[in-house]
Amino acid sequence: METVSPATWTRDTGHAEKRDLWAAMKRGFRCRCPRCGEGKMFRAFLKTANNCSKCGLDFTPHRADDLPAYLVIVVVGHIVVPAALWIETNYSPAVWLQLAIYLPLTFISSLLLLQPIKGAVVGFQWALRMHGFDENAPGDIPPV
Repeated sequence: METVSPATWTRDTGHAEKRDLWAAMKRGFRCRCPRCGEGKMFRAFLKTANNCSKCGLDFTPHRADDLPAYLVIVVVGHIVVPAALWIETNYSPAVWLQLAIYLPLTFISSLLLLQPIKGAVVGFQWALRMHGFDENAPGDIPPV
């Protein structure tokens, strides 16, 4: 009697399109669709569009959550804090002058980086087929 092993689904089972991680993240950082690089990813400042206007990629499965904000804190903190410490140790400007420079610099750079970093996170998730971006996933396994 011949025994048949149960079919096991793996990522290699389906013939899936090849997804380049760095290209997807770069396209996402430019706030473009991670698949085609042409359609806009956002319909508002931090609201992703439902799908790409050019290739139709569905953006609704993304789960960026708080990761973009944490990454912005890390990036901006690694730029502003060393600069502030260097200026303080070498020039010792008045406290009011430092606050007048560092607070707006931190606020503006954080706002400028938040949308591109969220786009890169969504591109990262798409490239790695995370959270429902895998169209070949079996139907009985929830994406979360």
